[in-house]
Amino acid sequence: MTKAILSDTPRQNPCAQCGTPIPRPDWIEPGEGRVSYLWTCHVCNYRFEAVAVYDEAAVEHPPLAA
Repeated sequence: MTKAILSDTPRQNPCAQCGTPIPRPDWIEPGEGRVSYLWTCHVCNYRFEAVAVYDEAAVEHPPLAA
């Protein structure tokens, strides 16, 4: 993971089910023009994904294999 992703990692995202703040995502997956975050609430055990979409690629990475 790059420093840019780590420094821009969202914190205290509210749970989509119960609203409890979640300290940090369990998983971060950068992609072309987007970053996906997997969140797990340890209060109600709800898991959800949030995706940030950017006009330009947020991270330099090699193209996916065909």
